[in-house]
Amino acid sequence: MPLLLDSLCRRMRAMHSLYEDAIASMDLSHVNHFEREGVLPIAFCLFHYTNMQDVSSSLLMGQPTVWNHDWQARVQMAIDDHGKERTVAEMVHQRIGDYEAFGEYQRAVFSRTETWLGELQPAALTNVIVPRPLPPMVANTYSARVAGDDGITMLDAIECWIYQHGLRHMGEIELARGLVGLGGMTS
Repeated sequence: MPLLLDSLCRRMRAMHSLYEDAIASMDLSHVNHFEREGVLPIAFCLFHYTNMQDVSSSLLMGQPTVWNHDWQARVQMAIDDHGKERTVAEMVHQRIGDYEAFGEYQRAVFSRTETWLGELQPAALTNVIVPRPLPPMVANTYSARVAGDDGITMLDAIECWIYQHGLRHMGEIELARGLVGLGGMTS
């Protein structure tokens, strides 16, 4: 496997392992804890990131998302939405109903992404996923700042939409763990 893809696979697996450790070291009272207005619960970060990875990787793979009505019935999210286009005031009410089922959903998404990355051909990394001019919904995103002259490539999308986005929310989760009496997970 070429160095870049090998690095992406290892970094993705490492990041996913942080989420798995976080899930294993918290319970429903931790993730659904309401600190105060304007502070999103850990449940938001967990579902938002996992569901956004599901949506992003599905788009990149050309496959339907893992999340569907059956998963919603099992996981019982208070708000059946990743919240990307919603306000903090709305998403502060996000809660996970069945934590074990959520963990299963997260593992299904992470496993699918890792398998896909392991099978990805190096040449695909240069494919332009979102050509310029970038649509309004994308134009003000971090990935728009990363995009090259032609637009957002597969590599840009994997790095921004999946990997860097995941690290951002893991940082939020680590900080929020302190609000519920738990420590950070990395140094």
